[in-house]
Amino acid sequence: MGAGSERSAVELDADTAIAPQLYESLRGRIVRAELRPGEIISETEIARAYSVSRQPVREAFIKLAEAGLVRVRPQRGTMVSPITAEAVTEARFVREAIESDVVRAAAARADGNDARRLLAQIDDQKRVAEDDVAAFMKLDELFHRTLAEIAGVPFAWRVVEDVKAQMDRIRYLSVEEMHVRRLIAQHETIARAIEAADAAAAEEAMRGHLREILRSLPDIAAAHPDLFGKGG
Repeated sequence: MGAGSERSAVELDADTAIAPQLYESLRGRIVRAELRPGEIISETEIARAYSVSRQPVREAFIKLAEAGLVRVRPQRGTMVSPITAEAVTEARFVREAIESDVVRAAAARADGNDARRLLAQIDDQKRVAEDDVAAFMKLDELFHRTLAEIAGVPFAWRVVEDVKAQMDRIRYLSVEEMHVRRLIAQHETIARAIEAADAAAAEEAMRGHLREILRSLPDIAAAHPDLFGKGG
């Protein structure tokens, strides 16, 4: 019994370690529309596909439901949620509220090295640009995470990561509509305002940057009606 209990504890620890990785993998597949709205995903099938027990899958499903990416329906299975304009705009609202304060703090705290780090990241963004949108999106996230680090509030970015999944779904659908060069120019405006210690300009630039998605959302919804649903 002692040995069996020990094995169970080890297995439980392994499940706990695997669950966040499984969540990130499934989140990415939903964001990229590899798992499409309306698709039923099974704990058993996911566990088999990833060679894990059902427990970490169940934990990952709970987190996905909290992020609004799936709907867990007892006795009916777990379904990938449709994208809704309401969910996207609400996530954007929360993100703007957080990141507008982040850049104000960053402008107040940044030194020359911080500004150079941001501008170097923008150079990297320019190099990938439209040729590799997935790479650009990773660099975009790095830029925003770095702003939170410079501001001295890295946890703020972790909060943003939790709420922005619906925005990420739109970004992956909007390769043509994203106008990557415009986004990079907006990043540079933010970085230059921080370099100049101009908190008001940094905030204004960030708010404009995060409202960019509102410009493209109607066209994206019209182009992908099968992926969108109504709020509520």
